[in-house]
Amino acid sequence: MVVADHERSRAESAVSALGTDEGRFSAVRLDASDTAGVRDALAEHRCDVLLNATDPRFVLPLFDAALAHGAHYLDMAMSLSRPHPTRPYQECGVKLGDAQFARSAEWEAADRLALVGMGVEPGLSDVFARYAADVLFDEIEEIGVRDGADLVVDGYGFAPSFSIWTTIEECLNPPVVYEADRGWFTTAPFSEPEVFDFPEGIGPVECVNVEHEEVLLIPRWLKAGRVTFKYGLGDEFIGVLQTLHKLGLDRTVPVTVNGGTGAGTATGKVEVAPRDVVAACLPDPASLGDRMHGRTCAGTWVKGTKDGRPREVYLYHVVDNQWSMREYGSQAVVWQTAINPVAALELIASGAWRGRGVLGPEALPPRPFLDLLTEYGSPWGMREDTPVSGQDTDRAGR
Repeated sequence: MVVADHERSRAESAVSALGTDEGRFSAVRLDASDTAGVRDALAEHRCDVLLNATDPRFVLPLFDAALAHGAHYLDMAMSLSRPHPTRPYQECGVKLGDAQFARSAEWEAADRLALVGMGVEPGLSDVFARYAADVLFDEIEEIGVRDGADLVVDGYGFAPSFSIWTTIEECLNPPVVYEADRGWFTTAPFSEPEVFDFPEGIGPVECVNVEHEEVLLIPRWLKAGRVTFKYGLGDEFIGVLQTLHKLGLDRTVPVTVNGGTGAGTATGKVEVAPRDVVAACLPDPASLGDRMHGRTCAGTWVKGTKDGRPREVYLYHVVDNQWSMREYGSQAVVWQTAINPVAALELIASGAWRGRGVLGPEALPPRPFLDLLTEYGSPWGMREDTPVSGQDTDRAGR
């Protein structure tokens, strides 16, 4: 396994943290935007698979490099969307993942798998949806991914628990909703607020529509009347994002600023993207574990019928930050995201998951993944919101 990063020291730190002298792990410096360079590195190290853990800006260069080399590919976020030019809050423009799915035939011809959206959300949430469709329901009225937490970061008034670049991207873009009789369409950011009761002590959290990959993935393989993604952000968090948008600090196009004497060019001016400045001013989410406490919950709520009776369930995965820091030295959101591509890699290596072309997690059998997650010591749970007489509620080891 080769760990690559734009800063070699970060890759070396990841390898040294493993505490192993087996020689199976090495570190290299690599620019994720350099398709040719990544392809050369894959060839040099004879890599069978590329796992992309970068932000969505680098999806396509890495996706292209893996295909050019002939490696399988996994990511946790799909290629970026672009809003509709005239009706952004009614119609989709370029959807998340469109650029990847457009090239599925090339991956099929190469007999290689590009498994997209294989984190926790998207990823485990999609596996939950497939499990519900296969086992728990005969007909599905709605699939709604619901994400909430009671995490608190001491000492910071505003400290996102994962990439602020990605947070801004998905929260301020028009959210996408799917309805069977209408297809994909968009709404205004933070629309359709609802209070969702999260399990294991987290409790009620107000959730709002956010652009997310599950809405673009689930309807490709599963039949449902409606698919949504809602995230528990909170009024303060939403207010900060709205302020960034009003000030133009969410923009990714560089602006010219006075960098001071001798900075950047002879005139002392530099070009910088406002969103990159925001990201640079906030703490690295991976470094917040010691100041963070609480739990995070990712899950999929499903409503429909089974054996002619109405049914609602919430399939979920909860991680407590104190536990993840004690056991792995990683904060809860980071760890919860990372465990899922690890499980997916194991299933691909063993042959339990097979496929070719560009596929989402719901295109593959769910039970091997859910069993492996439990085997890894982080079991999932299921809450039966509408109990059905005689129905197995499958607590998956909880």
